[in-house]
Amino acid sequence: MADPILEVENLSVRRDGGALALRNVDFVAARESTLGVLGANGAGKSTLLDTLSAFLRPESGTIRFQGERIDGKAPHEVARRGLVQVSQSRDLFTNLSVLDNLMLGAFVRGAARAAETLARVFEYFPKLAERQDQVAGTLSGGEQQMLAIGRALMTEPELLLLDEPTAGLSPIVVQEIGKMIKRLKETGLSMILVEQNMALAATVIDNFLLIRNGEVVARGGAGELADKADNFLKAHYV
Repeated sequence: MADPILEVENLSVRRDGGALALRNVDFVAARESTLGVLGANGAGKSTLLDTLSAFLRPESGTIRFQGERIDGKAPHEVARRGLVQVSQSRDLFTNLSVLDNLMLGAFVRGAARAAETLARVFEYFPKLAERQDQVAGTLSGGEQQMLAIGRALMTEPELLLLDEPTAGLSPIVVQEIGKMIKRLKETGLSMILVEQNMALAATVIDNFLLIRNGEVVARGGAGELADKADNFLKAHYV
């Protein structure tokens, strides 16, 4: 088996004091691979990422990142260890420039390393280089998503969590984001991708989990997802 970067065992999570949002979730994410977490709205996908990032505390179970338990840690401690999430809300500083937002992602890095990483981000996203002096809140939705991902990359993550990065974007921008994820895969970056778009997911992931009502109901490789996408949609999305 490939070297694991993240190991989740028997994870159950209760959100906002209500019913369990995740029940007995188990999986392993391999280093230098992309794991897709799929499912319909309300399945528990974002709850899973928020728990991995320590914004939610598990009711039970364990989370090990690079061999060390992180359940119970504070969000900033988890991020400093290299587990970084790009949320659906993007969490940009909309009154600051594109460049300022990017540099905030590198506040714990030295100036030389930050400059090198910034150059790579601008290579991935030339539009950000063109708009680096523009106020972030004036960017299009697709450009804001690129900025959110770019800022996460400025932290030099070991494991990048992407929460529906293509949601609400035009087909052209979805293609751009898909190409960017493939380029990141080529660098060896470990990723977990939450997506509803099975067609996109099948082109960029190595393995997948399918979640319904807080439980893992299917798992497998990218080839299996491509072969069974229609069956999965009928069984678990409607």
